[in-house]
Amino acid sequence: MFRRAFWFTAGAAAGVWATTKVNRQIKKLTPESLAAQAADRAVEAGHRIKDFALDVKAGMTRREDELNDALGLTRDPDRPDNVTALPGPRRLHALENDQDIHRSKFSYNRNEDH
Repeated sequence: MFRRAFWFTAGAAAGVWATTKVNRQIKKLTPESLAAQAADRAVEAGHRIKDFALDVKAGMTRREDELNDALGLTRDPDRPDNVTALPGPRRLHALENDQDIHRSKFSYNRNEDH
């Protein structure tokens, strides 16, 4: 008698456990649940892409600063857009060359030949 009661209880418990497990899986496969899972994964992917882009930007900035230091380029605080400028002697030489081009006797209008 106790043996039958034990197996009956064990079978009922296994049936309840299996039914609960199956119902949970069925709920996971409903269209609403699948849509929610897809939305959560899309948001997660967006965060990963954003973090990657921020890491790339930080690396680019760090590398640009390294190259500017290696080339002797500095940031010009007088310019509003904070553009990298040539250091003193190079900048003066570049400005002198630019003025010489404008003073030259040759015209650089490409439409004159036509």
